[in-house]
Amino acid sequence: MKESLYINGKWVAPQQGGTVKVTNPATGETVREIGYGGRADAVKAVDAAHDAFAEWSAKTVYERAAPLLRLANLIRENADDLARVLTQEVGKPLGESRGEIGAGADQFEWYAEEVKRSAGDVIPNRMGDKRHLTIRHPVGPVAAIAPWNFPILLTARKIAPALAAGCTVIARPASQSCLTLLDMFKLVAAAGFPPGTANLLIGNPSECSEVFLEDPRLKKISFTGSLEVGRELYVECAKRMKKVSLELGGHSPFIVMPDMDPDEAAERAVFAKFRNMGQVCISASRFFVPNAMKTEFENKAAELASALAIGNGLDADTDVGPLFLPKRVEDTARFVEDIKSKGGRILCGGRAPEGEKYAKGNFFMPTVATDITPDMLIMKEEPFCPVLPIIGYDDIDDALRMANDTPYGLAAYVATRRLDWAVKAAERLEAGIIGINDCTPAAAQCPFGGMKSSGLGREGWRQGLEGYYETKYVSIGV
Repeated sequence: MKESLYINGKWVAPQQGGTVKVTNPATGETVREIGYGGRADAVKAVDAAHDAFAEWSAKTVYERAAPLLRLANLIRENADDLARVLTQEVGKPLGESRGEIGAGADQFEWYAEEVKRSAGDVIPNRMGDKRHLTIRHPVGPVAAIAPWNFPILLTARKIAPALAAGCTVIARPASQSCLTLLDMFKLVAAAGFPPGTANLLIGNPSECSEVFLEDPRLKKISFTGSLEVGRELYVECAKRMKKVSLELGGHSPFIVMPDMDPDEAAERAVFAKFRNMGQVCISASRFFVPNAMKTEFENKAAELASALAIGNGLDADTDVGPLFLPKRVEDTARFVEDIKSKGGRILCGGRAPEGEKYAKGNFFMPTVATDITPDMLIMKEEPFCPVLPIIGYDDIDDALRMANDTPYGLAAYVATRRLDWAVKAAERLEAGIIGINDCTPAAAQCPFGGMKSSGLGREGWRQGLEGYYETKYVSIGV
């Protein structure tokens, strides 16, 4: 499909005629070849979003909510088809893909309802001849830049609240995983949004970003991605006083408290680590286990990880799929070799699976490692990979200190049945999302975002709307 850009209510081909191939990470085969835009297309998208803003922002919240709710329903009605495309381009098993599609639909439904309760305030006046109030004004056209690992959910987290607030949007997905979003935008077109309100731009990241930064009509950039790119974007937005929100990944601790059964804790840990093969920004990535139960935990975790069925995400018996890119395989192998070279032990996995079934895909076996030390790379870098590293501890305070010893602060997890330990951990852990006996805490109706270097702002809940509003204070003499 060369007409892969949705701009101003029409499917159009890139002006320079470029194309990009989207590859299945399980087979190496091309899923689809589509049009790939550049700077001129980005300018055209900003033109459309700017021209549509006045009409869209003037609509009542009920008028804006209606197409959002229709879109949520259309996504659910087409969930099976969307999930199949998502698995083909990202690699995750079909069950996980269906979960992401449903979570994306939830975003549009939530904001279709929440915006109806999004109001300004009447402020008590000190003087009898004045009245004070605040009203909310949408910031303007917005660019939503999402990464490859959750193309539907992470885009929906941005464009649903932006549209609800009265902003117009330009969605720019990662070109390696843009097909599901492209198909979702066919539903956007059917949902009844006015032309230019919601635009899809698949194209060169640097060229598109330059336009987003340089054009003063584009009022905000919402970005999810790496810390390195996020920092650069933050600096460039600051130079132009352009609004920005950032979600920049994490290095999430998982603390097993001494009261837990080691087998039960290991089951939770394996589930937490190997969802989407660890390619999840809130994935648990450092596992702190009491030394008194460490051996039992290690053995059970290795047993469970070894039993996971590796394969094409479209196969019904697949538990875990491929990694997204060959580079992810290379990085995983690099972590494993570093662990071994510094005295760590690999309890299972640690290599690519053998056989013709895996020869053309980006596969790596689920890996459990122990005797991890602070100097290892996997303790320093964000590990978007299927390695479960185990660190022993004797004192809970030490576990909390080690858990906080990272520049990231997106999510943290605790397994315990004791209320006092749960409260202590929730209060002391330096992360924006705390999961107590919950390894999948993200939900449309709850705030999502991090502390420290994990980003700025929150998505989800009512705070997700706040990022797309300006607050106007009005004082009236009477």
